[in-house]
Amino acid sequence: MSPEEGEVGLASSAIKSKGHHYDATSIQVLEGLEAVRKRPAMYIGDISTRGLHHLVYEVVDNSVDEALAGFCDQITVTIEKDGSITVTDNGRGIPVDMHATMKKPALEVVMTTLHAGGKFDSKTYKVSGGLHGVGVSVVNALSEWCEVEVLKDGTAYVQRYEYGKPTGPMKSKPAEKGRKGTGTTTRFMPDPKIFTETNFHYDTLAGRMRELAFLNSDLLIRLSDARIGKSTEYVYKGGITEFVKYLNQNKDVLHARPVSFSRERDSVAVDVSIQYNDGYVESVYSFVNNINTVEGGTHLIGFRSALTRTLTNYAEREGMTKSSKASVTGEDVREGLTAVISVKMQNPQFEGQTKTKLGNSEVKGIVESIAGEGLREYFEENPSVARKIIDKMLAAARAREAARKARELARRKTILDGGSLPGKLADCAFDDPGLCEIYIVEGDSAGGTAKQGRDRRFQAILPIRGKILNVEKARIDKVLANEEIRSIITALGAGVKEDFDLTKLRYHKIILMTDADVDGAHIRTLLLTFLYRELRELVDNGHVYIAQPPLFMVKSGKDEIYCFDEKERDEALARLGRKNAQVQRYKGLGEMNPEQLWRTTMNPETRTLLRVNSDDAVEADRIFTILMGEQVEPRRQFIEENALAVRNLDV
Repeated sequence: MSPEEGEVGLASSAIKSKGHHYDATSIQVLEGLEAVRKRPAMYIGDISTRGLHHLVYEVVDNSVDEALAGFCDQITVTIEKDGSITVTDNGRGIPVDMHATMKKPALEVVMTTLHAGGKFDSKTYKVSGGLHGVGVSVVNALSEWCEVEVLKDGTAYVQRYEYGKPTGPMKSKPAEKGRKGTGTTTRFMPDPKIFTETNFHYDTLAGRMRELAFLNSDLLIRLSDARIGKSTEYVYKGGITEFVKYLNQNKDVLHARPVSFSRERDSVAVDVSIQYNDGYVESVYSFVNNINTVEGGTHLIGFRSALTRTLTNYAEREGMTKSSKASVTGEDVREGLTAVISVKMQNPQFEGQTKTKLGNSEVKGIVESIAGEGLREYFEENPSVARKIIDKMLAAARAREAARKARELARRKTILDGGSLPGKLADCAFDDPGLCEIYIVEGDSAGGTAKQGRDRRFQAILPIRGKILNVEKARIDKVLANEEIRSIITALGAGVKEDFDLTKLRYHKIILMTDADVDGAHIRTLLLTFLYRELRELVDNGHVYIAQPPLFMVKSGKDEIYCFDEKERDEALARLGRKNAQVQRYKGLGEMNPEQLWRTTMNPETRTLLRVNSDDAVEADRIFTILMGEQVEPRRQFIEENALAVRNLDV
């Protein structure tokens, strides 16, 4: 029985057996911050590593809002030795006077009351990322303890909270010697009873701090980790222009200086910076009030429309499209484009608390108009740059046309279309995608073992031969000419590029299962590159996983212990006795028999799967470019810097 079936069966039987009584006594009213602790994922997305780091972003965003208002130019974020977080800014400080309605200090109101803040009107903050008034109170609610110190006029106002509740009244004391001006310091310890992971990652925080510094020119952000003695300062005078240069630093660009312009219309400030490189990947990042709108929205639609219209009109006017037989699409225009679009506005309407998509309809026209004007003026003044971009655009259109037939072959057809699945695919019996999973397996040998060991009701197996094409260095026509890639696309059923449709995905778990050696790691990286660059939606929606086969088997008599790293191996040897125990190192999946592979790697009850996430899209883009791109020097430097962190290297 698959896990999904088991869960449904248990749920239904429980309802029947209890005969649930539903009346007024069943209605709960959660007061104060209880609702947050009861359903934390509603407020921060999840309770894993992503949600954990979101706590820091909520506090820092408040400090950045002070910077946007013109009252803050320095923010310090510190991971303390005990694992807590301290965020300090030199803004105005949270108000500490008595709140007329609540009859308690404004600081306590802000920290303990949902939907309380200074961002509901346009007087205190004209531009702000946090509009719901739930940010810092949610951080407080989900912390084991939280301490806030507000500095005003030489006096420090302090209050401590535990599990969202004050431990006592707000106290005041003279500010420490040398501390002048105003500001807020927030220190908190995430509640381990809420979060599955409470270890903050420096690199994850660094990505967001760097991003905020790029988006707010001249704002100094310090990030320190007291656990390892590491510290970094981020400050960029060039703003998003430097952001685009950073994104393209390991790529060969078509024009040395990014195209950048800033304009304001109807109280909406729009900053745009673009630069083309000779690659084939579109890297466009959009922001609203410093919030990364990963799902785009009306501002991104407006920018894309302006870019396509401006370049195609320029090409037609200059007679550059006369010899081209292929019609140009927006996708062709954006090939090799790196761009950052930052919008700052009052009253942005986001879809959901996590703010991943802008919904304001009026912003589309404003951004389209501003971007159109800025691009048109630049291309008129720099015709040589315009021609380079258009030449690339037309080449992309020709390649897309050449790839059309290949894409048709790769597209999953229905039985009515007379199509068929790849010959090597061993499909599963279930037809509900939510219950189905596909293992993409390295080699026919491992594929044969996996086919014998699987549960054929919900597990499909697709063996691939050797190393697939590195898509980082290839245009879509070459990508779709690769037989192994076509097989993967066909098996998944969702199509590719403009034909992609997530609703047609045949398996909701796509599991990469390769050997635990150097070749296996390389094949896995090539597969991840393909999925991230060409089928990004699968990664963003949490459909991609990496199987974790054991590295060792420690055996003594009838006792067998499977180990996933050297530490587990040593512990198993100590348990079974080193003298009598035998150790087998699995280099390849084919070394296991079907029953072993099922028990260790494929059984949902006992296996370990790693879900592939892209929490930091900017950093993911950079790493793929370094590792899989054309330039050798950045890759050599990366290897030198990270060589000592390698584990279980097969040599």
